[in-house]
Amino acid sequence: MLNQLKETAAYIRANSQNFLPETGIILGTGLGALAREVDVEYEINYADIPHFPLSTVESHAGRLLLGHMGGKKVAVLQGRFHYYEGYTMQQVAMPVRVLKLLGISRLLVSNAAGGLNPDFNIADLMLIDDHINLQPGNPLIGTNLDELGPRFPDMFAPYDANLLRRAEAAVAALGQTATTRRGVYASVPGPMLETPAEYRYLRTIGADAVGMSTVPEVIAARHLSLPVLAISVITDLCAPGHLKPVVLADIFAAAATAEPRLTALVKEVVAGF
Repeated sequence: MLNQLKETAAYIRANSQNFLPETGIILGTGLGALAREVDVEYEINYADIPHFPLSTVESHAGRLLLGHMGGKKVAVLQGRFHYYEGYTMQQVAMPVRVLKLLGISRLLVSNAAGGLNPDFNIADLMLIDDHINLQPGNPLIGTNLDELGPRFPDMFAPYDANLLRRAEAAVAALGQTATTRRGVYASVPGPMLETPAEYRYLRTIGADAVGMSTVPEVIAARHLSLPVLAISVITDLCAPGHLKPVVLADIFAAAATAEPRLTALVKEVVAGF
């Protein structure tokens, strides 16, 4: 596994003139337009990268972008991988590990999520301050890669307090306070959405939003000692009184509504590094 990671990183370096990104960014479902804010210097299709998985989900373009945002060097994963696509947790987490080998010192993650908190509205942003892992595993199961991190990484603060403060300051500066929340994200396997009883259960155990990604990547990032900021876009409402059958087009529409605010927030945070 470690040899594959190093081969993948070496290929990317060779095809980007040793570009050294400072910040890694993972774009979630329906949120790929943020990539337009990157002054791209190098674009590499996932299909061309050795050992790299391929995105199979609609709206996940499947490209690695290397360039500048807010004057800072970034590596943007335009499309992520999910357990429900048939990938192992190690494959889901592989891009995070490769970005670390390329030189990033922090990771920003976005996702589309269902809102469990009754105070949330469609197209709100939620700064994730904790999570509940309901995936059937995690990328650290198996032989530990000692060169990457410890056997038992601590998860007391999976989402970096300094990055959260930066994000909240950016929210205030951009006037986004009314549409930005903070809360706990529950990660489930998917690909089916939850039943009403499951939504009630998730709310009961303390989740404010639910989705099918992010946590495996965050666990891998913490293993690597990478500070993480993660932001959910609330694309549908799952609290009692708001439930209705979910239409994928509505999720994309909600993501598109929130995307300008997400883009502005990420740019503001990145520019401050």
